[in-house]
Amino acid sequence: MGRWSLGTRVAYVSDINSSVRGALRLPDRARVFDTTLRDGEQTPGVSLTPEEKIEIAMTLDELGVDVIEAGFPITSKGETQSVREIAKAVKEIEGSTKAEICALARSTPKDIDIAVDAGVDSVHIFIATSPLHREYKLRMSKEEVLERAVRAVEYAKSRGVKVEFSAEDATRTEVDFLIEVFKAVEEAGADRVDIPDTVGVMSPPAMRALVGRVVDELGIPVSVHCHNDFGLAVANSLAGVEAGAQQAHVTINGIGERAGNASLEQFVTALKFLYGVETGVDLSKLRSVSELVEKFTGIQVPPNAPIIGDNAFSHESGIHVHGVLGHPGTYEPLSPEVVGMRRRIVLGKHTGRHAVEQAVKQLGYDVSKEELDLIVQRVKELGDKGVKVTERRFSKIVAEVVGGRPGARLMEVPEWTVVTGSSITPSAWVRVRLRGEERRSAGWGVGPVDAIANALKSIEGMPEFRLIRFKLNAVSRGTEAVGEVYVRVESNGVAAEGFGLSDDIVDASIEALVDALNKVMTLENGN
Repeated sequence: MGRWSLGTRVAYVSDINSSVRGALRLPDRARVFDTTLRDGEQTPGVSLTPEEKIEIAMTLDELGVDVIEAGFPITSKGETQSVREIAKAVKEIEGSTKAEICALARSTPKDIDIAVDAGVDSVHIFIATSPLHREYKLRMSKEEVLERAVRAVEYAKSRGVKVEFSAEDATRTEVDFLIEVFKAVEEAGADRVDIPDTVGVMSPPAMRALVGRVVDELGIPVSVHCHNDFGLAVANSLAGVEAGAQQAHVTINGIGERAGNASLEQFVTALKFLYGVETGVDLSKLRSVSELVEKFTGIQVPPNAPIIGDNAFSHESGIHVHGVLGHPGTYEPLSPEVVGMRRRIVLGKHTGRHAVEQAVKQLGYDVSKEELDLIVQRVKELGDKGVKVTERRFSKIVAEVVGGRPGARLMEVPEWTVVTGSSITPSAWVRVRLRGEERRSAGWGVGPVDAIANALKSIEGMPEFRLIRFKLNAVSRGTEAVGEVYVRVESNGVAAEGFGLSDDIVDASIEALVDALNKVMTLENGN
């Protein structure tokens, strides 16, 4: 097996990947053009506030992308202002990698002026070139499209910015005409050209052939922009790089119109480990950036999503778990930590006692032999019924077996009170049992959960922590619906997740915080 070493973190890939690279036209480094804030925001139902777009942009800059497409300024005054603020904010970041800030523009002087005046570094100019678009959308001839494209590029260059030119619906355009347009805009001063597979109709071999032909004809960098209508956006983006493309347009979590765009996390990880091509993206930040975009867009990542899905590094009990515990490379192509993830073991009827005991310790519990026997029994009983014992279900089993026995966990909250209302600052009072000792504290916050968190933070001996993710899902219907709360907390570089379930949202939130903090303290103690 091939072995990629990243310090103590390792990925295992097939040697045959290396053997075929000689036949490919791979760059030493591929550029990442992130369009989460433009094409990604065009996802139906998604509308980001300027503040949210700025936070995402700053995170993308920290991630290490080469280009951030900040928006389409002509669409509204708010969009124009948002692009302007993003350009300003990213340039002012201390230690910024200074990602190139780009704005989209149609091939018209007005669009270009508004984009340039927003303070961007580059303008992404486009015009449709396919017969369908020429006839039914633009109502223009080939000659008119060509002339419009050239004039737009010349005008944008006169404004002193970099220009990337896209031939919209390029993959359904006559190849000879597409190349004619690209050559004309190259001569007009374009810095890069882009081949959009606008409705995702290309197969990887077709994409490879088209990109190769364009690369042969031009002397400037070629980019690809692939949509996922047939589930091939990442495959087609990689095929483009195989044929000599030096850049790809991608989005966080693969969001975008219809079925979405090529996923940034899948694209950069595949390039690194399957092709040996660097991108400059900090892979360890992929999960956190994904979570931020998920939070702001409301588009949740499917659990089976590659790289950053909850199940991406989850293992069932039995052969896979045994193999992974013996050596992670047996059933993992790369270490989860490389992409900011962690390994999850899903327990079941084939699980051994030792594995259950380790899982109990990782939850922050100290159980007796009798309690452990009962937990193992319940896990196996559920497994016999065909029930998957997920981490959340296992936490529930352990909590039910141990009950409220003092000392079962490092930290417990046996009593709490929250006061909130329309005209008062939310406050909370908690009684905490920490390492066998009683503590009491109060806190205030912007809401009841924030107040509880602040009360816990003020407890003497409590680890300094910050809540970095909070998610609430209703698991039943009606006004008495049961809520499931998921939290992620971080303390001194140690992060842990917690889950709570209750028909009282605050109660579920406290349960989740207690769950996460016990895990943090257990990990900090080296257990």
